[in-house]
Amino acid sequence: MLQEILALPVEDKIFYAVLVFSWTVYIWEAYLACRQREIYRSTTHVPTELGKIMDSETFEKSRLYQLDKSNFGFWSGLYSEAEGTLILLLGGIPFLWKVSGILTARFGFGPEYEISQSLVFLMLATLFSALTGLPWSLYNTFVIEEKHGFNQQILVTIYADYIAPLFDKFTPLPDGELKSEIESMAKSICFPLTKVYVVEGSKRSSHSNAYFYGFFKNKRIVLFDTLLEDYSPLNKPGEKEPGTGEENEAAGNESKSKPKNKKQGCSNPEVLAVLGHELGHWKLGHTVKNIVISQMNSFLCFFLFAVLIGRRELFMAFGFRDTQPTLIGLMIIFQFIFSPYNELLSFCLTVLSRRFEFQADAFARSMGRSSELYSALIKLNKDNLGFPVADWLFSMWHYSHPPLLERLRALTGPKQD
Repeated sequence: MLQEILALPVEDKIFYAVLVFSWTVYIWEAYLACRQREIYRSTTHVPTELGKIMDSETFEKSRLYQLDKSNFGFWSGLYSEAEGTLILLLGGIPFLWKVSGILTARFGFGPEYEISQSLVFLMLATLFSALTGLPWSLYNTFVIEEKHGFNQQILVTIYADYIAPLFDKFTPLPDGELKSEIESMAKSICFPLTKVYVVEGSKRSSHSNAYFYGFFKNKRIVLFDTLLEDYSPLNKPGEKEPGTGEENEAAGNESKSKPKNKKQGCSNPEVLAVLGHELGHWKLGHTVKNIVISQMNSFLCFFLFAVLIGRRELFMAFGFRDTQPTLIGLMIIFQFIFSPYNELLSFCLTVLSRRFEFQADAFARSMGRSSELYSALIKLNKDNLGFPVADWLFSMWHYSHPPLLERLRALTGPKQD
């Protein structure tokens, strides 16, 4: 068997190595997900550290939500892996390239117009991906998310000054105690703060968050309205919780006789603790370190791409025996050949990110905000429907942020340098 494998042409060895590695990664991640699902199934009681703060109803809601998402992830992952394998085995990539060539030829563009053919290929590939992924996306949105009342959408903001305001409403934080304390905190660590905004993120997501951005001496802090008790829509009088009209009407009769407790967001001291964590990332140079790592990785990847793009056997391995399109070379090298490197890099960055998070927590603790950060982390975990218990191996591989219990124990443990 080994002799037969060694006797294969180089292009066949590359092709089968890509398939074997892809399935190895899938099986490994499926195993990790299986371990985590067992945690979701078996952990039915609130951990001791959270017993006095997190109610059993919220804990159970989070547990069932994560269990459903994990089960969904298993089947969608298996489908994606099987689909990718069939595309490679049946020559889907060269077939789509051939079709794009036929279409561009009908518009008078010959083989010499590779860029036109590449654009058509990208459009066809995007359309195919959208159609095959649509059922899974719809199921996740309208079954998993809506079932648990937790509909989140991810929006990547390229540049907060110009792109984000098109989707979110940014309002300057009014003068008051919170703004004064934020400015005082920034000044104490020489953070060049210029403006503080509140973003109306509640229209798109129930997530609570805070971040800063800006270059050099022009830094801005952005607080989600869901992070602030005084701004969160769920805490305002007259706001109804999601549900049917009858449920809200029945709840309304009960709320008249019973005051409504705050349900979302953090108090001002807790907001300052969260900002202490975020400013810790800046003070400790984590942002700069991440930028340097990203730039070094980009340089290395494009250097290796320049070395490998001329290797004919790479194209032959994926069915391109007579041509070597640049776009296809990009896809082969970055998506398939770099897969082992990308997996290793991703794991190393996850380990580094977890270390940065612990350091930022320790920074907030050094500012005397340990107890406030402790309670804020629990509230944020509750608002975001995060599950506080994780399998150690699953956590180590996937979580760029340490699990809640690990962070809480670090905050209450002995101080470390």
